[in-house]
Amino acid sequence: MTTPLTLTPGRRPDGTAVLTAVGEIDMSNTSSLADALDSTPGPLVLDLTAVDYLDSAGLSVLFSHADRLELVAGPLLAPVLTISGLTGLTTRH
Repeated sequence: MTTPLTLTPGRRPDGTAVLTAVGEIDMSNTSSLADALDSTPGPLVLDLTAVDYLDSAGLSVLFSHADRLELVAGPLLAPVLTISGLTGLTTRH
C-alpha cells in the first residue's frame, strides 16, 4: 500500500522552483519524490513543513539532490535532517 504523499510544484517571486510535500515520505512513494526532483532543473526549495514522516529511503533521495536543495522543515523533521548529515550539505530553514 502506498503512503499518501502530495507534491505541488511552484515558483518563488524570484523564479526559484519550489516543491511542497505534504504527507509521509517512505519507500512506497520515494519514486514520486525522485521523479519530481529529477524533473525540476536548477536550484530548488523543498518545503517539508507538512511532512509527518521521512524514512531512510526518502533521505537517500534527498541526499542525491543535496547540492541544489534548500530545505524548509519544521521541528518534527529537524532532528532527522541534522542527524543524517543532510543539513551539512544543504541550506535548511
